[in-house]
Amino acid sequence: MMQISLPLRLQLSLIIVIGAAFLKYHTWSNLLVYGVIALVWIYLLQVPLPKLGGLLGTELIFLSLVALPLGWERASFLLVRSLICLIVMNGFLLTLPPHSLGIALKSLPIPAPLKENLILAGQYLEILLLEVTRMQRSAQLRGLNGTAGWLRYASAAMIGALYLRTLDRAERVYGAMVARGYNGQLPLDSPPKPKERFILLIAGVIAACLTLSSYLTVI
Repeated sequence: MMQISLPLRLQLSLIIVIGAAFLKYHTWSNLLVYGVIALVWIYLLQVPLPKLGGLLGTELIFLSLVALPLGWERASFLLVRSLICLIVMNGFLLTLPPHSLGIALKSLPIPAPLKENLILAGQYLEILLLEVTRMQRSAQLRGLNGTAGWLRYASAAMIGALYLRTLDRAERVYGAMVARGYNGQLPLDSPPKPKERFILLIAGVIAACLTLSSYLTVI
């Protein structure tokens, strides 16, 4: 994997996604450029393609149900644009080391209270996903293999147990944070390096030019 810091990877991913999301409808040439950028991005991150394909397939099924009632022409552009955004963000998430989402979130230029909430939410989201993985493994050991078996296991009792296990784990994490000096505030300062600022500036200018040009000319 290319050596790119976690904050820089998140910021570049957000620049690509935001730029693509604000494209004007039916500007296919600009969208094609974003598509090439997305493919280059997942190549640089060395994203595992089987996992990426599985995620995209599930997400696009849901998006197609939402977009198709808008009409074929509008829905096709919306689906392709959504696919590009999903490729970029899923690529970032799939190459994220364990327990490092908070490190990446520290770099976002947002108010400190909101940043603290995002960091804590990211930490507890990882706890929830870990507990889900453990319960899936437990279900497989009991002979519930495949999607259908997992859905049968996902009853109200299992969801309640998942909530209690996640709550207990979160309380233990909070206790460990207090033992290490947590007083309600997190160390949030993570200034980017001059090289990273330059890269972000170039990426922001390119994305802004692509997006703004879609409103000037329609090809």
